Amino acid sequence: MLRAIRDPGLSDAKVAGLFIAILAGKLTADAENFVRVLAENKRLELLPEIHSQYEALRNEREGIVQAEVHSAFELAAPQLADLLSRLEKKTGRKVKASVRLDKELIGGVKLVLGDKVIDGSVRAQLAALESALKA
Repeated sequence: MLRAIRDPGLSDAKVAGLFIAILAGKLTADAENFVRVLAENKRLELLPEIHSQYEALRNEREGIVQAEVHSAFELAAPQLADLLSRLEKKTGRKVKASVRLDKELIGGVKLVLGDKVIDGSVRAQLAALESALKA
């Protein structure tokens, strides 16, 4: 799609039409009009950022916080549910999480909640121990 959006040989209407055709039946009339307006104003490639900002505003309105859980090992469903439950109690908000494996952590988890980072990984604990020993 980016290639089509950036192609100077395609008119705005053709780019919008192509985008709408790809998503045939999945867009409301308002969404189709939005795509056309974005194409006419040469802003269609900003759609991923618009979506991201919309999701952030919706989450804020609904009292949801997005969390990234970095884990050294695959988390079992009960472990993840317990972790999310604790985060919800701590933040007072519903937590949506995305889990990523990061073998460099050695063990434990690192949580990213907006601009907060809670690092309970073995790597962080070893770094803190190293700093304490050097002091």
